[in-house]
Amino acid sequence: MTQQARPFKVLGIQQIAIGGASKQRLKKLWVEMLGLAVTGNFVSERENVDEDITAMGSGPFKVEVDLMQPLDAAKKPAVNEPPLNHVGLWIDDLPAAVAWLTAQGVRFAPGGIRKGASGYDITFLHPKANEQFPIAGEGVLIELVQAPAEVIEAFARLA
Repeated sequence: MTQQARPFKVLGIQQIAIGGASKQRLKKLWVEMLGLAVTGNFVSERENVDEDITAMGSGPFKVEVDLMQPLDAAKKPAVNEPPLNHVGLWIDDLPAAVAWLTAQGVRFAPGGIRKGASGYDITFLHPKANEQFPIAGEGVLIELVQAPAEVIEAFARLA
């Protein structure tokens, strides 16, 4: 497998997602104690999640902290196990990233590129490698998020 030049950039952290049995306990810490603002809510039976989207920072450098609880604790996926559910990364060219990473042997979770809770195109790197795809998140679920133009431009100005 030859490694070609990477046709995309990881710009920064887009989100972290934290799961628990109760969003209320998570909100006590993240909203009431630490002062993050609730900016939205996302519910999906398919993903077994009821999540409050909170944020720190502003503008293109805003980072989401998604506070998640399962809709049904007996069903999978269990968004509260592990408690640090996943890390989301801003990507400047998501389709190019997926194509290149797949060609390099990176394993993606089922579902492909799709709209995420915040309306951006997303996909997930699988936490576990397999024989066909020997590179994965080494136990960590990693979300790749298509950065909107204003985020790409803001990170370019920093460089």
